Amino acid sequence: MELFETKQTKGRTVPITQSQVLAAWRKVRASGGSGGVDGKSLPEVESDLRNELYRLWNRMTSGSYFPKAVKATFIPKDGGGQRCLGIPTVLDRVAQQVVKDLLEPGMEMIFHPDSYGYRPEKSAHQAVAQCNQRCKDRAWVIDLDIKGFFDNIDHDLLLKALQKHTDAQWVLLYVERWLKAPMQLPDGSLQERTQGTPQGGVISPLLANLFLHYSLDKWMGIQMPEILFERYADDMVIHCRSEQEASSVLKAIKDRLESCKLELHEQKTKIVYCKRHNRTQQHPNVRFDFLGFEFKPRKIQMWKGRFGLGYGPAISTKSQKKMAQYFRKMKLHRAVNVELTKLARDLAPRLRGWINYFGEFRRWSMHRVFRVLNDRLVSWVRNKYKRLRDSIVQARKMLKEIARNYPNLFIHWQYGFLPG
Repeated sequence: MELFETKQTKGRTVPITQSQVLAAWRKVRASGGSGGVDGKSLPEVESDLRNELYRLWNRMTSGSYFPKAVKATFIPKDGGGQRCLGIPTVLDRVAQQVVKDLLEPGMEMIFHPDSYGYRPEKSAHQAVAQCNQRCKDRAWVIDLDIKGFFDNIDHDLLLKALQKHTDAQWVLLYVERWLKAPMQLPDGSLQERTQGTPQGGVISPLLANLFLHYSLDKWMGIQMPEILFERYADDMVIHCRSEQEASSVLKAIKDRLESCKLELHEQKTKIVYCKRHNRTQQHPNVRFDFLGFEFKPRKIQMWKGRFGLGYGPAISTKSQKKMAQYFRKMKLHRAVNVELTKLARDLAPRLRGWINYFGEFRRWSMHRVFRVLNDRLVSWVRNKYKRLRDSIVQARKMLKEIARNYPNLFIHWQYGFLPG
């Protein structure tokens, strides 16, 4: 679809082409998401796309672009409490995508190979696999947690880092405006923002990676090049060869972060001993979570059919509780007016996503959470058929028969998580 026909940058203060704006729009549309404070959704913007994008391009290229406030949206945190997301308007997300597309290729050339979060050709699975290998090679780990990282990034330090990668004043100007755009709270009031970059912004992950590149990744490469780590955004695991080395590294990192106006979360940051068959020391911490997986000592088959103690990842207890809670909230057992085939279709996308992600490492460890789902389906059978209401044994028998006859009905059945 050709949206624009004018000369693209002639006579403009800022050299942004209309085709760049169109390409950015397509990425924002593909990512989905809700509207911002102006109330315009993706379909609403698309219904008048030519005019909407032209106005945005005109403002950005003339230097008169000012973002609207970001919309505060609160979501529950795993450990209790709430996390605040700042959602820019659809058109502000397009503007951010334009700048991200300009900056990202150059930054990718300097980012550390063990930084995995929100980067092209990088994934959480790669980070977990690398962590798994290094836990075998090195016995000690620092499970690092930065307190309120996205909310506490210093604007001046971030802009100083950005100046190393662009001398385009319009880029620095627009990024500063995004950083300082106020937050609109649910009651409609505006909250001034003097630090942090809102989670929910298109450009926020890139800016966060840039900040941590200079505050941690590059600094560690210079100060302690022998220390290995994996970082996914602000989630970081550091590998050491001894407990003493881990303690020394942790103190140095704490001091470094404080100099960058960040703070370690003392309760969540810990030194962990990766205990396995050839490591006989005792330590109170032998497990840690990383990207939804729990690393801990596990019984493994070693040689000639013998078993021993290994160390590695599988779906974490927190992740399993989250999934089980989702099944409970769905109240499947009460959906007696819905056919089983429809329940299977409704659950399919989420189950497939979970299995594809958590099933990458020790897939069978997911059996506990899928037992919860199968139990819910047994309850559905009991409520659906009056004759089975008082017999859980017969209801379970019936569900097992359905699974035998239609093993592909539910996604988790296809992977062998059948009702028992």
